[in-house]
Amino acid sequence: MTDALLTSARAALAAAPPTGDPAYARYCRELAERLADHWPAVLKANAQDVTLAGERGLSPVLLDRLRLTDAHLGRLQQLTRAALSELAEVTAPDAGVPVGDWGVRLRTPKPLGVVFMVYEARPTVTVEGALLPVAVGNAVLLRGGKEIARTNGALSVVAREALEAAGLPAHLVTVLDDPDRTQLRALLKRPDAVDVLIPRGSPSLIDYCRSASSIPVIASGGGVNHLYVHRSADLDLAAEVALDSKLPEPTACNTAEMLLVDAEVAGDLVSAILRAAERDDRQVAVRLDPRVPRPGGRTGHRPWRIEDLHEHDLGREFLDATIGVRAVDGLDEALAHIRRYGSGHTEGVLARDAGVSAEFTRRADAAAIVVNGSLRLHDGPTLGLGSEISISTGRMHVRGPVTLGSLVTHSWVVEARGTLRSPLTASRP
Repeated sequence: MTDALLTSARAALAAAPPTGDPAYARYCRELAERLADHWPAVLKANAQDVTLAGERGLSPVLLDRLRLTDAHLGRLQQLTRAALSELAEVTAPDAGVPVGDWGVRLRTPKPLGVVFMVYEARPTVTVEGALLPVAVGNAVLLRGGKEIARTNGALSVVAREALEAAGLPAHLVTVLDDPDRTQLRALLKRPDAVDVLIPRGSPSLIDYCRSASSIPVIASGGGVNHLYVHRSADLDLAAEVALDSKLPEPTACNTAEMLLVDAEVAGDLVSAILRAAERDDRQVAVRLDPRVPRPGGRTGHRPWRIEDLHEHDLGREFLDATIGVRAVDGLDEALAHIRRYGSGHTEGVLARDAGVSAEFTRRADAAAIVVNGSLRLHDGPTLGLGSEISISTGRMHVRGPVTLGSLVTHSWVVEARGTLRSPLTASRP
């Protein structure tokens, strides 16, 4: 079964037109249309997945990750339009650069090859995976969690119809449906047939893929992210940044998990967070370490709750509307905590003191560092970088948003005009 999948994917890659061919723009348009046509069937399948997941005891937050609505259709169609608008720039060969007096060199984009995406329970990732790698000429294998098996089956039909309508090989997109890890393990052992591995999800999933495979990885790591709040910070702004960095998407990879706060302002920051939560009735759990003063004297309706921060909370993703607060003795201690517990995804600093912000950005090491703003700004479209398939925490090939331009490689084209190497070598001093 694995051999047949890989043979089909590689055959589709070989049969596909070159990167930049008009068929890929047609595919973007066809995918948007087919999504709209099939959306009622997708929603029906998704409702079955959500019901079964609820019966298995998944938390409300995780169920929200599974659930699709009409709003998701609008966002996915917008993604197809954005990808379409970016294709021409990403796939155009460069103008060429003269080499001495004998030739010209230029770079032309080529697909990475067969891309294997492994992810968990976000069905929107299936559409992203069927769109972005394929739009620049790759073949893609998509392996989502068993929790979205029915939804993925419906989306597989959408992708297949869009490919056929665009005149592209049908096996450029393969949605895997194995319920266990047997097929996954087999594919991870095929660097001869899979060119790039993109795991997207929890740290445990990414660590498993890295350790079980020698396929080159674009690691879209977990988001154990921190906000350091310096004593010079505007605490009302810091409270809003903290809540915006967590509550809209508690399970996203660019949300804040821990606030590292100068000890002398920790109590005041917590009070500011609680006031902000009360103002807009935002539900949040705030976990405080023993050095942070507990708030007192607050009565009436409280959308927040105070909990204790424990050692096992350090370096973890809460995956719900929970944020930790830990008191630190200045920038050095905050950075030491980040080095020990951070995942290298997104880190932030809040300070009026420009010197502190500059020192933080110089010494913190992450794919993105945000100064005086929400961590959720770390996002390809938001930063004006273009559509993204994931955010990479690795150091090779790409770090940060994995955009269309990150899903191609390049060939050097050398217009040599009959030039031989030997005379050039002989003329060198």
